[in-house]
Amino acid sequence: MSQSGDGIDLDKSLGYLLKEASSALRAAMEEVLRPLGMTITHYSCLELLAQRPGLSNSELARGAFVTRQSMNVLLQALERDGYVTRPAEAPVGKVLPARLTLSGRESLEKASKAVRSVEVRMLAGLTEAERSDALRVLRSMIRSLRDGSTGT
Repeated sequence: MSQSGDGIDLDKSLGYLLKEASSALRAAMEEVLRPLGMTITHYSCLELLAQRPGLSNSELARGAFVTRQSMNVLLQALERDGYVTRPAEAPVGKVLPARLTLSGRESLEKASKAVRSVEVRMLAGLTEAERSDALRVLRSMIRSLRDGSTGT
């Protein structure tokens, strides 16, 4: 932190508070997923495949915010454990589209309930209008950062 007064007041920094909230959310999710034998990335992969069957390794990696290499290792483990299936050969190009198995869906159902309980706890102090406002504001922030707009 700068001694010249140019530093950021962490108590008033939205970016810092978002990072703190993200860290608290991650810890709470890890806590409820651990007894199910899952990590957040494992859960994210299953959730993405439930909502968008047939995603490629690259698409799953982007959606779960991990590298393609990390996702490939996870997919191999999920396939070995019977949670996902992928064709032996790519139907088109090099992409091996992944799909959930029945076991994967059952595992996801338990994990989704656990994750929902964390989100309910996180939002417990907000009214419905505040929840709606929070979603709108967060989406706007993401859009502004991705688009490079300054908002002025």
